[in-house]
Amino acid sequence: MRVTRVNSSRINEIDFENLPFGTVFTDHMVIARFRDNNWSEPEIIPYGDFNISPSASVLHYGQAVFEGLKAYKDEQGQILLFRPMDHCLRLQKSALRLNIPPVSTELFFKSLEQLLKLDHQWIIPGKENSLYVRPFIIGDSPNIQASPSKIHTFMIICSPARSYFDGNEQIRVMINTDHSRAASGGVGNVKAAGNYAAQFYPTNIAIEKGYQQLIWTDANTHHYIEESGTMNIVFRIGETLVTPPISDRILDGITRKSVITIAKDQGIPIEIRPVEISEIIEGSLNGSLKEIFGVGTAVVVCPISEFRYENSSYKAHWPRETYAQVFKNVITGIQHNLAKDPFGWRYIVN
Repeated sequence: MRVTRVNSSRINEIDFENLPFGTVFTDHMVIARFRDNNWSEPEIIPYGDFNISPSASVLHYGQAVFEGLKAYKDEQGQILLFRPMDHCLRLQKSALRLNIPPVSTELFFKSLEQLLKLDHQWIIPGKENSLYVRPFIIGDSPNIQASPSKIHTFMIICSPARSYFDGNEQIRVMINTDHSRAASGGVGNVKAAGNYAAQFYPTNIAIEKGYQQLIWTDANTHHYIEESGTMNIVFRIGETLVTPPISDRILDGITRKSVITIAKDQGIPIEIRPVEISEIIEGSLNGSLKEIFGVGTAVVVCPISEFRYENSSYKAHWPRETYAQVFKNVITGIQHNLAKDPFGWRYIVN
């Protein structure tokens, strides 16, 4: 793989104790181009701006997909990834749904591993630290005809990160019944860039009312809970966990899958079924709603203390010992090589 190194690293300019999420980037990035029905050999170049035509199809029709995963460094200095094959397969699935030629598994791993080894100093050891990795593909044919792009660019950029939310913070959310994250038959189950742009306006409404995130409901009736912001969502009712089933409206989250596997392994009762708003309200009122938490790559596990529905607010009755903490401890222990990995999720970059 061709590698063009920076003249001097910017790493000494970075305050790793105060990192706004997703605004600081490592020295290098990966780029590969799809031309004449083939992907080029990927190369690593210095991180920086690149030229794109103002008529590029991605700018007009949103033909773009992405992934988000994290790299870690253990006490021995090994670079670790968490379930990278799942992220690769989901990127390929997302690409096919948006009529983008998927990158091969070989190209994905080859370029990802080389980039991480080159910028390894940006991966800071410690349980609160990680390197957020963003692979993405855009259609960039210089053509404003409403048709699939014929040329594409694959890139990987990396951003050092600390915890997305304060680990001890419980956020407040608002159930949204005026907007929909996704509709049946759409692209809600893949990581299409436009899914996230469409969330910004309704989320901003919630923020203006003093909430940090939304809970999305189904597009047909707005009676059933689907996701929380950019996270999958899990409820604890009594001693049982409940999470909505995956559909073509709900992203098949890798952290969600991990939580389900851990729950089954530890004998924690879990039901994967539709969740009505009325059931959650009833659980809050009668005390059976013990926990609500979002799960996702950026946040791992995010406790939710309170939700608003229409003009009323409701709380979960959090116990001292929580399932949320169990899952976070198991997942972060595997990610940072601080615990055994009985599931084979930890991937060592040699």
